[in-house]
Amino acid sequence: MFPTLRLSKALNLGSFVNARVLRDHARREAFAAAELTRQALRYIAQNTQLPLLQRTKAQVDLALMDSNTRRMKIKNRCIVSGRGRGILRNFRICRYQFRLMGKAGDLPGVKKANW
Repeated sequence: MFPTLRLSKALNLGSFVNARVLRDHARREAFAAAELTRQALRYIAQNTQLPLLQRTKAQVDLALMDSNTRRMKIKNRCIVSGRGRGILRNFRICRYQFRLMGKAGDLPGVKKANW
């Protein structure tokens, strides 16, 4: 058995593992862990009823947070192939894998259109 297969089962990543998939997985975990803190700091920084010093401190704390905790750092990747382009959000797979799996009948409710 290849080490990447054991790693994918341990991290629950899907079937394909490379550096980009691992990096994206780490970013998703960092975002989930820091989401509440980031929301609270953003609320404090935008609240005009609070003192200026407290708002400024919240802005500084937001700027000093790890960049991997930002939502924009997360990229949708295919869970089958790890590809980063042409991802269908509903299925979380790329268009090529969608075509292959749709033809094979592996996707529920999807069939090839004939006319």
